[in-house]
Amino acid sequence: MKSKSSLQSDSIRLLICRHAKSSWQDAGLSDFDRPLNKRGERDAPEMGRRLARQGLRPDLIVTSSAARALATALHYARQLDIPPEQVRCNRAQYSASVPELIDLIRTVEPGVSTLMLVGHNPESTGLANVLGDLRIDNIPTCGIVALAFPQRTWAALETGTGTLLFFDYPKKQE
Repeated sequence: MKSKSSLQSDSIRLLICRHAKSSWQDAGLSDFDRPLNKRGERDAPEMGRRLARQGLRPDLIVTSSAARALATALHYARQLDIPPEQVRCNRAQYSASVPELIDLIRTVEPGVSTLMLVGHNPESTGLANVLGDLRIDNIPTCGIVALAFPQRTWAALETGTGTLLFFDYPKKQE
């Protein structure tokens, strides 16, 4: 794993976020439409506050449009004082593979230095492992992996070049 001290101040940063805990209470709902449960409604704002304490504020949040992912992204946005126009839904993200997520990231405009992706597992864990050359078994619900890259634009993003800034999740002790 690369050293944090070797990063340039103009590096790009990616926050890979798995949605908060969802509810299975209504068996009639499709997987796509499942909302957050009580724990998810508690954990998502807390993780947003933790991000704020880290001083890492995304310029753009791109989220799966599944109900639980969108609700998680909106909690983060509120805690980080990010306006709604900086939160974009992407329906394709719901079922995207890791290579498709990398392609999506490479389309992000150059003015975005810190990007947050809110999505699902196992793709979130796979994405973190591929981009950061990591060995994470599982990103728990509402978990966040922060990576920094030496590239200056998302279009130039290369797999395996990410440096782990932190890996946090609700049950992790601060």
